[in-house]
Amino acid sequence: MPQIHKSTIRRARQAERRHERNRSTLNAVKTLIKKVQSDVAGKKADEAKTSLQEAASAIGKAVSKGVLHRNTASRRISRLAHRVNALSGSGS
Repeated sequence: MPQIHKSTIRRARQAERRHERNRSTLNAVKTLIKKVQSDVAGKKADEAKTSLQEAASAIGKAVSKGVLHRNTASRRISRLAHRVNALSGSGS
C-alpha cells in the first residue's frame, strides 16, 4: 500500500474547502438567475431589470473568483439580457 504524504492530506483539505466555497458562490448565482427568470415569466419588466443587474454582478464576481469561465458568464448574462429586453420591448 502506498504511503500517504502529509502534503497530500493538506491538499485534500484545501480542495474540500475550495469546493465548498465554490459551491456556495455558484448556488448564489443560480438563485439570482432563477429570480430573473421568474420575473420575466411573471412579466415584471422593472423587477427583471434590477434582478438582471444583481445577477450580472454576481456572475462577474464568480468569474473573478475563478468559479465560472468568462465565456460561460458572458453567455448566461447575454441570454438573460435578451429575455429581459424582449420583455421590456426595447429589442435585443
